[in-house]
Amino acid sequence: MELHKLVDKRLYRERKVINLKDLAIKLREMNVGSLKENEPLANHTSMKIGGPADLLIEPSSIENLKKAVEAIKESGVKLTVIGRGSNLLVSDKGIEGAVIKLGSGLDDLEIEGTKVTVGGGLSLVNFAITISRKGLSGLEFAGGIPGSIGGAVYMNAGAHGSDISQILEKAYVLFEDGSLEWLSKEEMRFSYRTSVLQKERPGIVVAAVFQLKEGNKEEIVAELQKNKDYRKETQPYNFPSCGSVFRNPLPDHAGNLIEKSGLKGHQIGGAQISELHANFIVNKGNAKAEDVLGLIQHVKDTVLDLHGVKMETEVEIIGRK
Repeated sequence: MELHKLVDKRLYRERKVINLKDLAIKLREMNVGSLKENEPLANHTSMKIGGPADLLIEPSSIENLKKAVEAIKESGVKLTVIGRGSNLLVSDKGIEGAVIKLGSGLDDLEIEGTKVTVGGGLSLVNFAITISRKGLSGLEFAGGIPGSIGGAVYMNAGAHGSDISQILEKAYVLFEDGSLEWLSKEEMRFSYRTSVLQKERPGIVVAAVFQLKEGNKEEIVAELQKNKDYRKETQPYNFPSCGSVFRNPLPDHAGNLIEKSGLKGHQIGGAQISELHANFIVNKGNAKAEDVLGLIQHVKDTVLDLHGVKMETEVEIIGRK
């Protein structure tokens, strides 16, 4: 490589380091919430996989979230947003720049009759349990579904014939330019495990309003528990995973195609296609992201070869290449 190119790369790296240090100082002075440097993201994903984030910020409020996003944008540092990391595979090399995690600072819950406003950082499972005990129906399908409200709305999470789009009234979204806007259910443009926020209008769900129905508390709680028990019986909860890896190529199901391909139990490094449910890849111990990616590619190649079906991932794959 030519000398000037080596010098340019070194100066670019040095400038990024300076920007990160300045940003960390500024965010601490602004007191936007918790801030950690070089934080392993394996500590923040359900797969227990992922290299370090240069900066990891957990804002203590929506206002502090907005301030943090504005400061990051001004600094020129790359921004990534995560929730509870339940549908996420983070690169072994980690994530460059600043990572904002929506957590305990954005987990408010307000109930007004059958209308419920909830923060994007609240656990979907905890939310479902809380409203079921209030005799409110509509989230029974969420029994056992991991992740946050923000992530659930972002990807239109669902199960048992229902999903978030059936009960959402509107979502409060922070966009890349720092603006906050309420989007109606129609504006969210929901489809199977997708919304407008994934590609067309990238944004962060910081709060959501759900329209639920009054019902029999005992029946609602029982239905929620039944769905939770079903997930425990049919899905591998004894090992870390990122949930369903592939979208269902309807009318067929991903797990069925993978199982028919003889791939249950297939392992690369510390990652294994679950012997209980073939659409799960589990961390059997010290698995790397590259192990999981290897399995994903192997499934894609094998299913396409044997069944002529092109498999698409549901898990979000992010981080340094």
